[in-house]
Amino acid sequence: MSADDDQAEVIKFFASGAAFEGHPVVRRIDTHGATVFLTADRAWKLKRAVRFNYLDFSTAARRRAVLETELHLNRRTAPALYRAVHPITRGADGDLHIGGSGAAVDWVLEMVRFPDGALLSEIVDQVGLADELLLRLADHVVAFHRDAPIHQGDTGSTRFRRAVEGNVSSLAVVGDIFDPAMVATLVAGLRDATEHHAALLDQRAVMGRVRHLHGDLHLHNIALIDGGPTPFDCLEFDEDLATIDTLYDLAFLLMDLWHRDLHRAANLIFNRYLDLMAEDEAGIALMPLFLALRATIRAHVMAQQAARHPDDPTLLAQAQDFLALALHSLDPVKPRLIAVGGLSGSGKTTLAQALACDLGRAPGARLLRSDVLRKRLAGVAPETRLGPAAYAKGSSTAVYAHLYALAAAALGQQQAVIADAVFALPKERAAIAAVGQQMEVETVGIWLDSGEAMRVARVNARFGDASDADATIAAAQSKIQVGPLADWRVLDATGGADEVANRARRALGWG
Repeated sequence: MSADDDQAEVIKFFASGAAFEGHPVVRRIDTHGATVFLTADRAWKLKRAVRFNYLDFSTAARRRAVLETELHLNRRTAPALYRAVHPITRGADGDLHIGGSGAAVDWVLEMVRFPDGALLSEIVDQVGLADELLLRLADHVVAFHRDAPIHQGDTGSTRFRRAVEGNVSSLAVVGDIFDPAMVATLVAGLRDATEHHAALLDQRAVMGRVRHLHGDLHLHNIALIDGGPTPFDCLEFDEDLATIDTLYDLAFLLMDLWHRDLHRAANLIFNRYLDLMAEDEAGIALMPLFLALRATIRAHVMAQQAARHPDDPTLLAQAQDFLALALHSLDPVKPRLIAVGGLSGSGKTTLAQALACDLGRAPGARLLRSDVLRKRLAGVAPETRLGPAAYAKGSSTAVYAHLYALAAAALGQQQAVIADAVFALPKERAAIAAVGQQMEVETVGIWLDSGEAMRVARVNARFGDASDADATIAAAQSKIQVGPLADWRVLDATGGADEVANRARRALGWG
């Protein structure tokens, strides 16, 4: 008997609008684990009476428990959305009611309905995702991760092995959907990568990076509410599955963006997160494994939906796309190092961000920006302005030393790096070249050349940026003796951002 058959009376009660005192149901949404009925100002969520190898909603008692957990957990990130869990009771007249004193036959979660089109998965198709929104989302995730309770218990590698094997079992259930050779290659790759990184997974657990987090953080579970990105609908049915590495939680969002070919957006969030979470720099090596497992989850979930709806070929195509992405995420990619230098206002960061998403493996290069690292060393947010003391010779030396160390560490974890700094002194350019030589990676230096007037105009146009350079500083830098740039590729930085980025791509041989 199907879930709908088992709950047929309850579903009919909701679908008819009788449950809502005459307010019509505007829309019904079915997922693999829930049915949601939307009225004018509310969303009413029923758990479907289903059982999979990773969840069990087969009894009313189980559905009540998981809805109450869902209410509690989602109030962490979206307190205004989640209102209450109500019993669906049978009255003396034999009719069903929400609430009431009769025996409960099922349970429903009441939520405030946000406007249609508010999901980021919808916004991205309508108008795209602005950089400002992406940065606010990254900041929101960082704040949530910082406050999340730390897991004390088994090792990180033991926990992650369970996640891998659970997904291997889920793949087996839909084995006839996929090419068996691809599945076998993926399973072997996931297991091999988990063993290869076992020590790092354990180390991160010791560091407190395994926490009770969202667990299902992708664009369809994030809404724009009152101007702010608001994650909701976290993984509520199994605390063990949601108690994960912070970077594994982030990886679902990055994978979703990457799958949608929004590589720049994924890279922007990846770098903003690491800029604010210094403790996660040492976990970069895990990103291919984390992205691969996230894509694997989407592959078998979409495959199960395809099996239920054989008349919709797009579901099968999406499942196969996710499986291919999971495999691709595990492919080794040799890292490279690009240094982008130039005086203040020459457009270094704009170019670095344009190139970072196309460099190396997903989710693109680690972008190390001296202006951001200066704020990190000072213990303040990237957009906080610093006084002149932070730019004294000794402070700047420390900033560059930190940049070199982080670049070497990221390259050592097989992640490509773009180093964004002025690099006005020959010794600074020699030092970043030495990092590439030490790590045995291809290294290219790009110097952005533009006149003082353009640089001053660009600096004056900045708002909310990590750079503290103003027009006076930009003009004063014109007197710097940069010295020979024979080993660097000097690029005309005049014109629009796309034009400069295309010049850089041609200079790098990218076409």
